[in-house]
Amino acid sequence: QLQAYGGGLVQAGGSLRLSCVFSGRTSSNYGVGWFRQAPGKEREFVAVTSGSGGSAYLAGSVTGRFTISRDNAKNTVYLQMNSLKPEDTAVYYCAASLLAFGTSPGQYRYWGQGTLVTVSS
Repeated sequence: QLQAYGGGLVQAGGSLRLSCVFSGRTSSNYGVGWFRQAPGKEREFVAVTSGSGGSAYLAGSVTGRFTISRDNAKNTVYLQMNSLKPEDTAVYYCAASLLAFGTSPGQYRYWGQGTLVTVSS
C-alpha cells in the first residue's frame, strides 16, 4: 500500500516536498515513480527512482527544479519540488512496482491515492 502526502497551495516560485510512504512491503525492492494529472489531461511521468535509490530519472519539464530521493529505512520516497510554476498544478501520484524503473503508468502495479498541488501565479 502506498500513501502520498504533502500537497497544497503554493505561490509560483515556491517549494513543496511530497512524500510517498510504503506499508506492508520492503520498499527497497520497488522502483517508485511519481506521475501527475492535470484537469482534462492525461497522466504524465514526472520522476522515477530505483529500489536502491542509486538511479533516478526526471522528465525534461521538471529537470533542474525537482529532485527525487528515498529513505528506505523510513519506507519513504520524496519528491522535492522547487521553483514551482502554475503549469505544475496537478494531482500527484506515486506508484511502485517490483524492480521497476519506467516512465509509463502501465509499468506500475501499486498506486497511492494522489495529493493535489496547486501553484498560483
